[in-house]
Amino acid sequence: QNDCSEFRSQFEASGRLSCTRENDPVRDASGKQHTNKCLMCAEKFKNEAQRGGGTAQRNRLPTSERTYQ
Repeated sequence: QNDCSEFRSQFEASGRLSCTRENDPVRDASGKQHTNKCLMCAEKFKNEAQRGGGTAQRNRLPTSERTYQ
């Protein structure tokens, strides 16, 4: 299963996911092969963040709910 939910909480707002380099090849939904599941998810999260739909964006409050002091 190529669900990345187990890594989502480890994804840093800076756009990084720390992964080991173990060789356990997996393919993503497009068929691209990755060295392991963590590295596949790191690329997925990075692409989401670049499109503006990543974890960092999702964790931000809507503008109407932010307070400035």
